[in-house]
Amino acid sequence: MRHRNAGIKIGRTSSHRDAMFRNMVTSLFKHDRIRTTDVKAKELRRWADKIITLAKQGDLHSRRQALAIVREKDVVHNLFAEAADRFGSISGGYTRIVKAGNRPGDAAPVSIIELVAPEKSKKKDDKKKKPKISAKKKTAASKKTKGVKKEKTAPAPAESPAAPVEEKTSGSDS
Repeated sequence: MRHRNAGIKIGRTSSHRDAMFRNMVTSLFKHDRIRTTDVKAKELRRWADKIITLAKQGDLHSRRQALAIVREKDVVHNLFAEAADRFGSISGGYTRIVKAGNRPGDAAPVSIIELVAPEKSKKKDDKKKKPKISAKKKTAASKKTKGVKKEKTAPAPAESPAAPVEEKTSGSDS
């Protein structure tokens, strides 16, 4: 029975598994997005959420705990600098896992795990709503613009002298 045994084994020793996830979480914070198998992505989510929670606390003890896991000092510094701004408004759910199909060699299910950037609230102070146009007016307006677009696009290729100039410059290079 696996009572109170959190985490996955994935056929590796504990030291190999810890080293692998430390490298993966470092790469995730360094590049904001990595491609890995589904099972590893789901486990990596646990590691990443824990590190981001430490970064949101922002004190020295949290920084040292994060440095014990993440391999690169610069990555931890950048994470602690931007964590409060980037993830301060949300509590949990800092990563997104998107299924990306199967890997060609062994048909293993592959996912892309990425850090979630929360949507910023849109301010509507300066923007005014445009008046709604009825469906009849929309179709009439679209017919007019289609006719105008056809007229404008027809003479454009004849007037463009860019193609002969390119030919002349390519000949002078030889």
